[in-house]
Amino acid sequence: MTDLTGKTALVTGATSGIGLAAARALAREGAYVFIVGRRQDALEKAVADIGAHQASFVRADVTEQTDLDRVSSTIEASGRSLDIVFANAGINEFATLGDLTWAHQRRIFDTNVGGIVFAVQAVLPLLGEGASIILCGSNGDVKAAPGASLYAASKAAIRSLARSWAAELVDRRIRVNVVAPGLTETPGLADLFAGSDGALDELTATVPLGRRARPEEIAGVVAFLASDASSYMNGSEIYVDGGVSQF
Repeated sequence: MTDLTGKTALVTGATSGIGLAAARALAREGAYVFIVGRRQDALEKAVADIGAHQASFVRADVTEQTDLDRVSSTIEASGRSLDIVFANAGINEFATLGDLTWAHQRRIFDTNVGGIVFAVQAVLPLLGEGASIILCGSNGDVKAAPGASLYAASKAAIRSLARSWAAELVDRRIRVNVVAPGLTETPGLADLFAGSDGALDELTATVPLGRRARPEEIAGVVAFLASDASSYMNGSEIYVDGGVSQF
């Protein structure tokens, strides 16, 4: 049901965590994957891990328009059509209301919102009828977390974008959906909670399933949304958070 043989996918933020796991999952289902990230060494390692016959990379920062244009031109020059986009690149930094700065706001929104808007826009002309766009949201769009107000707001914006784009692109039969992870074992999560004296374990204890997700568990949902198995889903959001958003 999730066979992606003959499909071509683009994954941003694909050098670690959920993005890398998703690139692996899409390739395992038969897709050729273009992976995007900022670090050359990590990109080379990711392609070697997936297999050069199944993936290639474009080094790019999703907040730079010239980089996004290069992503689009590279895919176009390959002669491949583009069938799947997983717009995954995102960041989080804790700051409570009294400590918020314009710089913090710009970093979060330029990457989490602008990076998704303009990455998808850059490749939109390459997407054929029946393509699938998947945006990486978060259960933070419905759950309060002190210090994460701008991050949560950026993920709520992503949820709203998916609804609007699904309506805009329905005539082209391009579907737009959101995968919304909860706490997931990624390098980014480890860095975010570094030195927090058990705060991550305390937060994990609030998850009904009692643990953090593995990136592969999120990636499986991405592969589902990329495939014909989800062909009747459009403008939807799937929470993959161990029940946190539902209990």
